[in-house]
Amino acid sequence: MIAVDKDTFEKEVLQSEGYVLVDYWSQGCEPCKALMPDVEELANEYGEKVKFCKLDTTSARRLAIKEKVLGLPTIAIYKDGKKIDEVTKEEASKENIENMLKKYI
Repeated sequence: MIAVDKDTFEKEVLQSEGYVLVDYWSQGCEPCKALMPDVEELANEYGEKVKFCKLDTTSARRLAIKEKVLGLPTIAIYKDGKKIDEVTKEEASKENIENMLKKYI
């Protein structure tokens, strides 16, 4: 997984061709930290087809708001730089993330 920040987000996510999954999380979000190993497992499984990134929103609040991330954890899928789907809060489970991935690959 590629850790992105407000300086690298545009290059790694918005300017990427194909599918990019972004895990929006923060240090103070316990559900985010609990979900991270599952997301990393999915990255190992689907990493050849989808680019996996994670963004700590603690230091990128404006970026998260611009991307309409209103709650954490949020897992979003982008295609060619446009957000096409997401799961958030209680919906953000390994199963739901995997189902969302399978819709597009």
